[in-house]
Amino acid sequence: MAKKKDDKQKHVSVVTKKSLQFFEEYINNPSPTGFEYPGQKLWLDYLKPYIDESFIDNYGTAVGVINPKAEYRVVIEAHADEISWFVNYITPEGLIYVIRNGGSDHQIAPSKRVNIHTDKGMVKAVFGWPAIHTRNGEKEEAPALKNIFLDCGCTSKEEVENLGIHVGCVITYEDEFMVLNDRYYVGRALDNRAGGFMIAEVARLLKENKQKLPFGLYIVNSVQEEIGLRGAEMIADRIKPHVAIVTDVTHDTSTPMINKITQGDLACGRGPVVSYAPAVQTNLNKLLIETAEKNEIPFQRQASSRSTGTDTDAFAYSNGGVPSALISLPLRYMHTTVEMIHKEDVDNVISLIYHALLNIKKDHDFKYSK
Repeated sequence: MAKKKDDKQKHVSVVTKKSLQFFEEYINNPSPTGFEYPGQKLWLDYLKPYIDESFIDNYGTAVGVINPKAEYRVVIEAHADEISWFVNYITPEGLIYVIRNGGSDHQIAPSKRVNIHTDKGMVKAVFGWPAIHTRNGEKEEAPALKNIFLDCGCTSKEEVENLGIHVGCVITYEDEFMVLNDRYYVGRALDNRAGGFMIAEVARLLKENKQKLPFGLYIVNSVQEEIGLRGAEMIADRIKPHVAIVTDVTHDTSTPMINKITQGDLACGRGPVVSYAPAVQTNLNKLLIETAEKNEIPFQRQASSRSTGTDTDAFAYSNGGVPSALISLPLRYMHTTVEMIHKEDVDNVISLIYHALLNIKKDHDFKYSK
């Protein structure tokens, strides 16, 4: 474990007022799986002053490149998509039933306000739920896919369809970004647009500090992670990187109803999380840990068993095997509309990736035996 920061030592923020404004705009912009493009455009517009070139693949993964002509290629990556819902069935009375697009949590849906995305524009709706008075004395029925429904104020299927709503329209929650107690960033989709924000900030630091890298750096914001790491699979095949450092979120296990015996002991405010898993290449992981220790960046450790469940797995097992590692951001209340991350953890993840890149050499060989 890295040496703990002196309590008297003041934390120096990496995130600037300008970059925080972008972060808020980026979080508030919907980016559901399969429909990430508007958010990707925002992200690339922010990134462009700090890179040499960029491109977007056929499914929307956005990539900024520094030193594009270099033969040795290093990826830093996050995913851009957020959980959402699809319109699945419209009743004759104008109510709407849904299915998941990613790991959407049916238990938090009742009474939430949502936006239904249509070709005619955004349509407002709510997840309805029977009043407590009408459930009195009966066995409580828990929210489930079979009984949660949307009400957009219509009284017939025809009226719903006239608004532009059809089966397959995507639905997102409307909750927006805020700062809580000057300590936490809160909002929907911090999983994992916080990651996209952090890798963009790494590019900003490289540019502002005039750091010249001896390799090509590919800053990758992948699509479709929430339904199976699909964007990462596609872009790994295209870039064919030699190294990949992935950042995603992981669970803060210090809140109620989480078992530390099975989930580990992790908390917001204690620093980035370094993972151990078969997909994580040990020598690259050691470089991350040594970087954290040298630069006095606090960090935590997590064991991820058979797979990390993140885009790390997609990069690691691509192209005959790519040395890959995962730096996770502790997060409370994952896949809700009030996801929470600690401001200092965000700074420290950015710093760890930045300093790790400075420790990667040209043609760096991470093989166990040479």
